[in-house]
Amino acid sequence: MSPPQRKHSRPRRLTHTATSLATAATLALIVGGGCSSDPAAGYSFTSTYDTSVRTVAVPVFDNATMETGLGVELTDAVAKEIQRATPWRVVARASADTELLATVTDVSRRTLSEARGTGLSEEQAFTVTVRFEWRDARTGRAIVSRHNFSASATSIQARPTSERAEVGRREAIEDLARDIVRELRTTW
Repeated sequence: MSPPQRKHSRPRRLTHTATSLATAATLALIVGGGCSSDPAAGYSFTSTYDTSVRTVAVPVFDNATMETGLGVELTDAVAKEIQRATPWRVVARASADTELLATVTDVSRRTLSEARGTGLSEEQAFTVTVRFEWRDARTGRAIVSRHNFSASATSIQARPTSERAEVGRREAIEDLARDIVRELRTTW
């Protein structure tokens, strides 16, 4: 007696492959058909940052608070974020297409929770508020201007975490830098 013959599954694989290809093509038409070359006109895979700008000057931000070094730290974080997230280069003021000027206007620390027995702060919020203006260095025209623009972060001093208060400060600075750079996008 001969062993039973197996049916070939090749046609089934071809059908599965053909179905997968048809699904992928349909999906590409749906997604591709909904995209636009202009970010202001719909979904787009192009940059939302102004392509006529190539360079940005980021002079050290003013600090109108008593928090030492905050203007320098925020300036550094914003410059790094511009280089990381945008097509622009950070250059000296004399050779820049645009300049980003800012002033740290307020800093606050707020206790969110206290230890029961001691009353010491267990969790603290650190908030940084700025005023900034991004302007075209060639014309002097303001491109983006924001007042009372802020970011907050928390640090947890309670055990087992026992973070230092500087953790909240650093996170607030990094969040604010990301938010400022996001504001430099074109209208979309």
